[in-house]
Amino acid sequence: MPDLLTLAREAAGRAYAPYSGFQVGCALLTTQGEFFTGCNVENASYGLTICAERAAICQAVAAEGPGMKLAQIAVICLQSEFPPCGACRQVIAEFSLPGGVTEVTWVQKGTALTQPISALLPHAFSLP
Repeated sequence: MPDLLTLAREAAGRAYAPYSGFQVGCALLTTQGEFFTGCNVENASYGLTICAERAAICQAVAAEGPGMKLAQIAVICLQSEFPPCGACRQVIAEFSLPGGVTEVTWVQKGTALTQPISALLPHAFSLP
């Protein structure tokens, strides 16, 4: 089985990040056992930038349909260390397993850290 952080690192190398200089990659595993990757794609109009996590999730939905669920997801930045941003946390929560148990991995202080999305976004927005 491929290592998600390794796949994320490979995806980060393909990022288009001429404005921030931060190359971010993401890799995920769906509950159907499929792997998808994505990288950040920046835009001069910053609000149009797509984060690596959302790029990978969109590919997974396009391949598996609206019922796609995330089993695991990993994100890495080649120039720094940080977890997914707030917008990405919300999108991850949208496609998480029930109860927010989908595991999210990133690198912090040189070590892989894994937490369920419910710990990263304890009060995710949802519609009734």
